Amino acid sequence: MGLYKSEIKEAQQLQQADKIIGLVREIKKDMPKVSVRKMQSMIQSDLNKHNIKIGRDGLFDLLREFDLLVKPKRFKHYSTDSRHPFKKYPNQIKDIKPTAPNQLWVSDITYIEANNGFNYLSLITDAYSRKIVGHCLSESYSAQGTIEALKRALKSNKIEAGLIHHSDRGVQYCCREYTSILKKKKAVISMTENGSPYENAMAERVNGILKTELLEIKYEDWQQASAAVNKAIDIYNNKRPHLSIEMLTPGKAHVQKGELRMLWKKKEKVA
Repeated sequence: MGLYKSEIKEAQQLQQADKIIGLVREIKKDMPKVSVRKMQSMIQSDLNKHNIKIGRDGLFDLLREFDLLVKPKRFKHYSTDSRHPFKKYPNQIKDIKPTAPNQLWVSDITYIEANNGFNYLSLITDAYSRKIVGHCLSESYSAQGTIEALKRALKSNKIEAGLIHHSDRGVQYCCREYTSILKKKKAVISMTENGSPYENAMAERVNGILKTELLEIKYEDWQQASAAVNKAIDIYNNKRPHLSIEMLTPGKAHVQKGELRMLWKKKEKVA
């Protein structure tokens, strides 16, 4: 009788493991490099429906057994060229914490490699919701990519005077064509001061998520890279939960400012 119960339990455990692995593989079709912690959050409702209980350590062990853990990769760092004659603005976001969308945007440029050379991805991210509100993949390192990303962000978001736009001191952000657009919108221009990545940490973090979780190392050409970038940003904005915004997706956080503000206050009181 004891042996029979043991066999039944083992069979149930195998069925549960098979169910978990199936859920994980389905998510990894779109997000192949998502972390175990986020993976657990994303499959938890399905696990509850099937009365499957597994902790983070158990899920980690199971994914390791099936070789489904993320293998970290290192990327080259493309430095910012701040040796130019244009005005460099002071850092205006020290001790600033946004309380709603479209109060603070952070911007940065990263590279996407293709067989015919590098493409440059300009990103604008809302600091409150973590949503990527504007982007452009350009074959040139000129300011045209950053300007196009800014125009797209402004077109798709209703902003008010006083929006803070934060970036590094690269020529793409300091040039007159870029800053004139911000000035016309009565935005506050803010820039890093000492070159430390911590001064633009959120933008750097978004770059890292896209490149380590949602994009490949190299593409055939700009067309393939552009399609991949568009898909990755859609997944990032609308499917991938963020720990920093109470496991909401950036897309949901961008339209739930009241609720999100309440959750942040609650978190601060506990801390």
